[in-house]
Amino acid sequence: MRATNSVARKARHKKVLKLAKGYKWGRSKLYRLAKNAITKAGQNSYRDRRRKKRDFRQLWITRISAGLEAMGKRYSEFMHLMTVKKMIVNRKMLADIGARNADIFAKIVEKVYA
Repeated sequence: MRATNSVARKARHKKVLKLAKGYKWGRSKLYRLAKNAITKAGQNSYRDRRRKKRDFRQLWITRISAGLEAMGKRYSEFMHLMTVKKMIVNRKMLADIGARNADIFAKIVEKVYA
């Protein structure tokens, strides 16, 4: 009788198919397609965990820039003055303040340019 290691194979297939649950078409049912799909999904999620940081920083900068533009100021000049005056408010907080409380954002800008 030939040994096929079917217990380990079954466990491995089950593990892969469990990860592929909810995928469309055969990728959730067929082992070979599921394995390819989860490999690709893993690559995408690894890459995008890093890309997410980039994307959010870009969004914050855009929001701050839009708030400053309404006041006739430039983003690069504003950030330079922030560092020179050692005002430590990160971009995330500045963007949030600018979006929610325009009056407080205006006060921060005045303080930086004073």
